[in-house]
Amino acid sequence: MQIGIIGAGKVGCSIGKYLSEAGITVTGYFSKTLQSAKEAAEFTQTAVFAGVEDLVKASDTLFITTPDGCIAGIWDCIAKLSIQNKIICHFSGSLSSVVFSGIEETGAYGCSIHPMLAFSDRFSSYRQLNEAYMTIEGQKEAVNAVQGLFEGIGNSVSEISSDKKALYHCAASIVSNQFIALYNLGIEQLMKCGFSEEDAVGLVTPLIRNNVDSMLKNGAVNALTGPVERNDTGTVKKHLDSLEGDDREVYRLLARRLIHISEEKNPERDYEDMSHLLEDD
Repeated sequence: MQIGIIGAGKVGCSIGKYLSEAGITVTGYFSKTLQSAKEAAEFTQTAVFAGVEDLVKASDTLFITTPDGCIAGIWDCIAKLSIQNKIICHFSGSLSSVVFSGIEETGAYGCSIHPMLAFSDRFSSYRQLNEAYMTIEGQKEAVNAVQGLFEGIGNSVSEISSDKKALYHCAASIVSNQFIALYNLGIEQLMKCGFSEEDAVGLVTPLIRNNVDSMLKNGAVNALTGPVERNDTGTVKKHLDSLEGDDREVYRLLARRLIHISEEKNPERDYEDMSHLLEDD
């Protein structure tokens, strides 16, 4: 494969570097700004393309690694070019290959692939890509080629239905971004208790690590502990009384979810009083 990359941000740089180091031919980059394409090309030791037409000519596979809102517009541009038998792939977690409208008429093959990884840095995130699990969907020809590419360099890849992409991305956001919101909420409550931010982080670090390790090893049901699981309504009421506004509502909604997990872990316990306590005010 000869892979041209459209988009030179965090995902584009990371994918290009990862593939180059694995011995895969990356022809180079086209980006909205020539400077970002130059930086990505220098980082990956590939070429810079001033026009998308030249990148398309030099590549048999195109990876679109731009923000989601740009993908349809880029497709409209390259769909007018000679792309017969080329593979067109984007890396959006929420969009499916349906965004490549009318691709059948062009003779090209489309798919989307999404690494389950938070790309936090343009020039270092590629180091984690070897551990990333990937999901893929689209036309069979494109899926087979792109899936074979990433499995060939060691990644696990699973197919997903096109109509489930939004839900899939929602799930990824919950365990990634929204976990950060919960972390931030907990740190804020500790700081209200008089701890510095540094001390608060030190307090929760072993707790978070042990919980995550236990959850990944044993599953959510077996890892669950705490006042909701113990059916300790007195402690939960004290928690609710110490919170207000959105913070109180976040606690209440998550505790309701914990009741369901607790009932699975302890089917002999009656959580009715806990459920009543956690009803809306």
